[in-house]
Amino acid sequence: MGASFFDDPRTREELAPMGRSYHVDSDFLARITMNVRNARSALLLPLTLAVSLAIATHANAQEKTEPAPAAIPAALIAKVNSSVDADTARLTAIFKDLHQHPEIAFTETRTAAIVAKDLKSLGYTVTEGIGKTGVVGVLKNGPGPTVWFRADMDSNSVREATGLAWAATQPQRLADGTEIDVMHACGHDAHVTWLLGLAKAMVDMKADWSGTLVVYAQPAEEVGLGAQAMVEDKLWERGFPKPDYAFGLHTAPLPVGVVSSSPGVRMAGTDQLDITFTGIGGHGSTPQMTIDPVVMAAQAVLSYQTIISRNVDPQEPAVLSVGSIVVGRDNNVIPDNAVLKLNLRWFTPQVREKMLTRIDEVNKGVAVAAGVAPDRMPTRLMKGNAGPLDNDKALVARINPSLMALMGEGKVLDQFPSVMGSEDFQEAFRSLETPYAFLLVGVAPPEMFAKAKAAGRQFPFSNHNPDFFVDLAAIPIGAKVNTVNALSILAKQP
Repeated sequence: MGASFFDDPRTREELAPMGRSYHVDSDFLARITMNVRNARSALLLPLTLAVSLAIATHANAQEKTEPAPAAIPAALIAKVNSSVDADTARLTAIFKDLHQHPEIAFTETRTAAIVAKDLKSLGYTVTEGIGKTGVVGVLKNGPGPTVWFRADMDSNSVREATGLAWAATQPQRLADGTEIDVMHACGHDAHVTWLLGLAKAMVDMKADWSGTLVVYAQPAEEVGLGAQAMVEDKLWERGFPKPDYAFGLHTAPLPVGVVSSSPGVRMAGTDQLDITFTGIGGHGSTPQMTIDPVVMAAQAVLSYQTIISRNVDPQEPAVLSVGSIVVGRDNNVIPDNAVLKLNLRWFTPQVREKMLTRIDEVNKGVAVAAGVAPDRMPTRLMKGNAGPLDNDKALVARINPSLMALMGEGKVLDQFPSVMGSEDFQEAFRSLETPYAFLLVGVAPPEMFAKAKAAGRQFPFSNHNPDFFVDLAAIPIGAKVNTVNALSILAKQP
């Protein structure tokens, strides 16, 4: 009787949403099925859920008997601390220099040269100019796995307001002669520094590990095109050792000394797109002779806000932001076009397609209402894109014991919530299906973080803001986290 309940296709269909299969021994099955006899009535659904929960609890209890991954030896962690501590003054100087000289996407020539020079001096085999400014360094150290570590190099178009002695103060001149304010407002200068700290520590500790370490500096993460550019520039056809695992780190306004290393989907997918409205320009005194793109752009921006509130399921996370409106110049001239620069965040392809469809419909509706001719309808230009970032569960479980040994009790967050921020790190490895882990490293002074929390604020500052900064105390920590992650895979077994 009990076996027929679990063999019944209707039962299997009800249990399928659990998302996994379970091994259930015969005694356990008998105990469960005693309680479900003659239960094929309106009680089936809640009963099935109860059975599912019981099975999950039993299966999880079985799983907990499996040995957990062990931390690397304490002596090895001590070596990591010693190596990075001895290198901290150099790393801090590198960080300050990088922070003072930010470079936006695909212009990171100075930063790339610093990375290449440092890696060459350490004995890495270095290849430059991949995806325009990307740098790859390879260190072979005997048989074993191949591990790739990434740091992104580009900065933001933000005017710094931190007042730090090493603040960025000079604008960047672009190829067309214009100048823009630039700042490392997302911590990529720290990422590069942490990568170079890892590269040095692993050379210092070559006797303690075996395998291949690949460190690489990627351009243009902020625009979502850098990883794609490196892949399209034959990253995987150049003969580099293929990765068995991949890692990345990112700054976060968490307290210094705290690291988030959590499994599963960590970050949202993203799209960058430009919408161009084409009207008819003219004199500000005769608007009746024009089709005003400023008005069309304003109407579109307001209408876009209803996409999230009225078209996307409220239980599906999504964000649509307009980061820039480029239109006109003079007070008394109605221009002939306007460009809106949009950014989307999503976790499922269905939500992404819904947003894009509604954006197109809003654009067309606004243009038709304004009297735009059919051959001058708004256009959509898709630019950078990346899917959600999904940390490999087994890899996170493997590195976390060593991270906890490094950081201390309660300092490694293994259940940190997913965020709507996005990354293109994973896009480099998507075609290879490489297991990867992407961690967040706290860079805010603990006292500043505590003060912000006491004031009811989630964080003391945010990325991409003029007041974003990296506490210097976080510089050695990121290098140590990178190194411990590498040794969790590559350390020689005793």
